[in-house]
Amino acid sequence: MMRTRLFTFLITLSSLLVASWPAHSADSNLPDIGSPASATLSLEDEYRLGSMVVRGLRDQGEILDDPEINAYVQSLGLQLSSQAQQQQAERSFRFFVVKDTEINAFALPGGFVGINAGLLLATRNENELAGVMAHEISHVTQRHIARSIAAENRNGIVSTAAMLAAILVGAAAGGDAAIAGLAAAQSVALQNQMSFSRDEETEADNIGIGLMAHAGFNPNGMWQFFEVIDRQNGTTKEADIPAILRNHPVTTERIAETRSRAASLQPAVPNKESFSYAMMRERMRVLSTPPGEDPRQYYSSGKQGEAKMSDASLYGKALANISAGDAQEAVRILKNLLNRDATVMPFHTALGQAQLAAGNNEAALATFASALTLFPRNVPVTVRYGEALLRAGNPKLAHEVLLDLFNVVAPTPDQAKLIALAANSAGDVADAYEYMGEYYIMGGDLSLAVSQLQMALSVPNITAVQRAKFEARLEEVQRAIPRKIRNQMAQDGRGGSGSGSGGQRRQPRLN
Repeated sequence: MMRTRLFTFLITLSSLLVASWPAHSADSNLPDIGSPASATLSLEDEYRLGSMVVRGLRDQGEILDDPEINAYVQSLGLQLSSQAQQQQAERSFRFFVVKDTEINAFALPGGFVGINAGLLLATRNENELAGVMAHEISHVTQRHIARSIAAENRNGIVSTAAMLAAILVGAAAGGDAAIAGLAAAQSVALQNQMSFSRDEETEADNIGIGLMAHAGFNPNGMWQFFEVIDRQNGTTKEADIPAILRNHPVTTERIAETRSRAASLQPAVPNKESFSYAMMRERMRVLSTPPGEDPRQYYSSGKQGEAKMSDASLYGKALANISAGDAQEAVRILKNLLNRDATVMPFHTALGQAQLAAGNNEAALATFASALTLFPRNVPVTVRYGEALLRAGNPKLAHEVLLDLFNVVAPTPDQAKLIALAANSAGDVADAYEYMGEYYIMGGDLSLAVSQLQMALSVPNITAVQRAKFEARLEEVQRAIPRKIRNQMAQDGRGGSGSGSGGQRRQPRLN
């Protein structure tokens, strides 16, 4: 039944493509590079599509919401994407982790790059992980998805662009949430099925190797990981072939070409592998433990064997103990690690989490407060501290701490929801509405964003500064909504530009 509804949804919206496809604003600041890809999907359209796919994954619980891992992956990705050509470097990249133990990574339109949990675990060093990410970044900078759509349209094949556009129009309309989520998921499946041409794969390899070298990574990491998965493929049943090989076929010729290209682009001063890679790999190992299994089994050596373990493995062992309910043992391990090196941020956040799990809220708050002094405006430290303050019944300080961070660093959707919860619990209802509006903007649901901003304006006794801020943001969001949908929203009473004070005020949507 749901498949039938989804199929009908896509077909109906596709039939409305000509009438509903949003016209590109004349005052757009996005560059017009005049390529067939631009004629099919503008950069703005690509961003809207990519954000909807990510929203669908998020709604289905597929995206890993872990501040420490997210911060590491985002940092590594930005190291690489910042080396792109100037016109491409201006594109905003967003990197996220999917809760899937299959070895894979994928690029989406609009600068979104997904990394499967299984990929981080399968790589042997940071250069190999950087190689895969650089390859996916290059698919984005070269706009291979839009170019493939343009090629299909020229060949007279059923328009993939029409389906992608339908998803965008349906999402902007607000519609049935379940159908919108399924539509976004369908576009992920479409992207995974769309095999890039041999030339496009070679182009992504070559450009990616250049990104690696310029960012200081050893470009040999790319072909070395190709060899790893190629060897696995030789001993794997066809049904169990890793997704990365199905989507990015590896051949002896491809490995040789990549190896030759890497040999000519060795960095003058190669990076030293970051300790963060080893720690986040262990963190992912614990977080990826299947339900019902004890993550401590991987770190089975007793206290006597700890002397031979690396600090990253000890960190993983502490996390495994937290996960298995032995928080006190985790506290012991993490205090020892901090005594050896207090400059490692994840040791602090893990200790605070262990103390919370052990029921010692006061010690946890002291740990997080101390860490925030050492690492001011660090995202994982601030988010963990905010969560702990909320748990301890101090939402006002949680709101202040989080606001200090997010006035400087853009939050993720989950972090926007967290500060909305803190603001609402502290009685700052108007700010809570605003934060939830930003949450929906990030997810591409502009109609809900409009509703949240209107409710922010309806809160009594907001300051003149708040009113001006909310009205400006509301006007900006309304301009981004396609005209036909905006008119429909106005008819439905959802798109007015006033304060919305005539409606009944509700609590911010925090679910």
